[in-house]
Amino acid sequence: MSTNYLYGTGRRKEAVARVRLLPGDGSIVVNGKEIADYFGGATPLAAVRLPFRVTETEGRYSATVLVAGGGFSGQAGAIRHGIARALVSGHPDARSALREAGLLTRDPRAKERKKYGLKRARKAPQYTKR
Repeated sequence: MSTNYLYGTGRRKEAVARVRLLPGDGSIVVNGKEIADYFGGATPLAAVRLPFRVTETEGRYSATVLVAGGGFSGQAGAIRHGIARALVSGHPDARSALREAGLLTRDPRAKERKKYGLKRARKAPQYTKR
């Protein structure tokens, strides 16, 4: 078996995606399922395919993805980040286009921790005067 693939790891919120790009027809398989079956909606599909559109490599690579943790939104962002990193490893000239589109930066936003005395991170119990 040859190791003729591009590899990238993507992260978003609590999700971690390990992406392999092989020369192929543009299909994306996530955890053994086709991407449309895994996510369902059109919004995550467009977000995941964005790195291919930016670098004009749509239909040239097939992706095999193992993703764990987080929810659907976080997983879609992690896959997008992983695909962008994998494309940079194989095409260093595509780095500027991906950087300009903001696809190489890991999104640092995460859930804020709950504080004691509060109901959630910032929601306080209702104030009663009497």
